[in-house]
Amino acid sequence: MHPSHVYRFHWEGIEIEATYVPRSWGGVIAHLEIESVEPPRAPLPITETGYKSHYHPCGTVEANGGDVVAQIVAWLDEEATKPEWRAYAAKSRQGELF
Repeated sequence: MHPSHVYRFHWEGIEIEATYVPRSWGGVIAHLEIESVEPPRAPLPITETGYKSHYHPCGTVEANGGDVVAQIVAWLDEEATKPEWRAYAAKSRQGELF
């Protein structure tokens, strides 16, 4: 069993917890879990449910500087530029009257 690393940070007013396991499943793949915790399960640009399980090749995070939080924030920021997320964010700010 390889150790996991847990990170808590804020993005756009949402508290997020990320758990990163650099070597999972016997050391053959890396695993990243991302969950919005406050508000609970708030949608994020990378997941409508507020939870994302992401497997990727070992060493991917480390090859990109090793900063897990910075890479997640960059991913969120990139996905937040897409029209679907921008429409959701605008609708959330305005609220619904009916």
